[in-house]
Amino acid sequence: MADKKYPFKLKQRVVYPTQGVGVINSIEEKDFNGETVPYFVVYIEVTDMTIMVPVSKVEDLGIRAIVPAEDAQKALDFIGEPFEPNPSDWKLRYQMNLDLLKKGTVMDIAAIVRSLYHRSKVKELPIMERKLYESAKKLFEDELSYALKKNKDEIETIIHTRLENR
Repeated sequence: MADKKYPFKLKQRVVYPTQGVGVINSIEEKDFNGETVPYFVVYIEVTDMTIMVPVSKVEDLGIRAIVPAEDAQKALDFIGEPFEPNPSDWKLRYQMNLDLLKKGTVMDIAAIVRSLYHRSKVKELPIMERKLYESAKKLFEDELSYALKKNKDEIETIIHTRLENR
C-alpha cells in the first residue's frame, strides 16, 4: 500500500511514459527555494539512468504503477484488433502518437505500437517516427513483461504474433 503522503512506495515499479519502466529506489527531501520538496528517486534500467521526480509532478508527468495483468492482457488483445489507419501526413501522425506517448496509459502505448507497426508494413517510417515506434514498443514490452510475469523475449514474440495475425 502506498503511504498516504506518497502515491508510490519504495521499490515499487512504475512507468515513466517518456523514459521507461523504473523502480523507486528512495524518497528524498531537498530544499528548493526555501521549502522542503519530496522527490522520488527513480532508476530507469533500460537507460541506466536515475531520475529525481518531485512527488507533486508525478501525475503531470504521467508516471503510474505497472498495470494489473488483466489490463496488460486487454492491451495485448487490442493490438490484434482491426483499426482505422492514422493520417498519411507523417508530421500529423507523429504529433498524435507523441501526445499519446506523453499520456502514457498502456492502451495509448498499445495504440502507438499497433498503428506504427502496420504503417511500417505499407511504407518505411521516417526516422523520428521509427524512433517513436521503437521507444513505444520497448516501453510496451517492458511493462507487459512485469505485468504478466513473463520474460521480455516471450513478450516480444507474443506482441509480434498479435500484430502479424491482424
